[in-house]
Amino acid sequence: MFWVCISLFALFLLLSIHPFVTYPLSLMPFRRKRAPAVASPVPTFAICVCAYNEERTIADKARNMIAVAATVPQCELFIYVDGAGDRTLEKLAPFRDRINVVAADIRRGKSHGMNVLVERCSADIVVFTDANVELERNALVEIAPWFGDPEVGCVCGHLVYSNPDESAMASSGSLYWRVEEAIKQLESDAYSVVGADGSLFAIRRSAHHVVPDDIIDDFYVSMMIVADGMRVVRAPKALAFEKSATSTYDEFRRKIRIACQAFNVHRLIWPRIWRKPALAYCYVSHRLLKWLIGYNLLLAGVFLLLALVTVFPAGTVLLGVALLLAAFAILLALGFGPAQKTLAMLLSFAGTSWGVWRSVRGDRFQTWTPTPSARASGQQ
Repeated sequence: MFWVCISLFALFLLLSIHPFVTYPLSLMPFRRKRAPAVASPVPTFAICVCAYNEERTIADKARNMIAVAATVPQCELFIYVDGAGDRTLEKLAPFRDRINVVAADIRRGKSHGMNVLVERCSADIVVFTDANVELERNALVEIAPWFGDPEVGCVCGHLVYSNPDESAMASSGSLYWRVEEAIKQLESDAYSVVGADGSLFAIRRSAHHVVPDDIIDDFYVSMMIVADGMRVVRAPKALAFEKSATSTYDEFRRKIRIACQAFNVHRLIWPRIWRKPALAYCYVSHRLLKWLIGYNLLLAGVFLLLALVTVFPAGTVLLGVALLLAAFAILLALGFGPAQKTLAMLLSFAGTSWGVWRSVRGDRFQTWTPTPSARASGQQ
């Protein structure tokens, strides 16, 4: 019984760490340094943004879009305002001579808005970014050459969280994202990035798939491009800057929403993915197992306890667990940084697990609400 429990503990622990350890290691033998081709002529661009109640950030976003667009010969600018109830539209009024503003009377969600904007633009390359993200001025210059390769259908930017020192949650999120960006670079060098992030990614307009209103757009669009046989690559110098959530509660809610949306996408695209062995391996390793980390860690813990109970008295094992939890609680109360970051990471995994469960039971997140603690210091 002991060895059975220890074996199951090791299995579920391995499944938990595989996305961050053994999966990246497995990609390394297949890496090859890829340089962007020369895109000639320079493609035309359209930058598309969806906004809801973004009065704190939208004027800065508009100025940033105009500055970025000025670095390439031709770039259309679009902002879809999703039935905002604040002054988002009013803040955009000074920029209407340069930015096409599409205002919706009722909320339909980000995916619907992005579909509308893609339909309205005429550019070769459509660039998606979020309303609270600041793009490096040369982002399009860095993205353009990668589309010189006809096999590339999507290019991801490099997201940097700009406030890692504001809280334990922000620090934990920033560390997690640095690891995520490193794994994406390995995927880009070895095969293809498995899923783009909405902060900054660009696609060939001809490769766009219309997104169902209740499905997350960035993951769905980029994964459909890979399923079509094109590559998603990473442009490491195309930088995007975003403030991370500093509130544990905000980040917990965000993880629930993102995981639920992503798992809903999973059920749509899996029939196409499993037919491609390389894609299936990368997808399961980087995405599916990551969504299930909370469950795998829980099962690993249960089987470890069962293994210990077969060797030591149950009361002794439970006392040991209680002492460990008490020590952890004391460290948290004393403000010990590593303990706070560990709790933040565990809560993120818990939020992801809950989001997967909500997807399984049929929940949908068609609309979204800006994360308050990630915008608290924005422009009023």
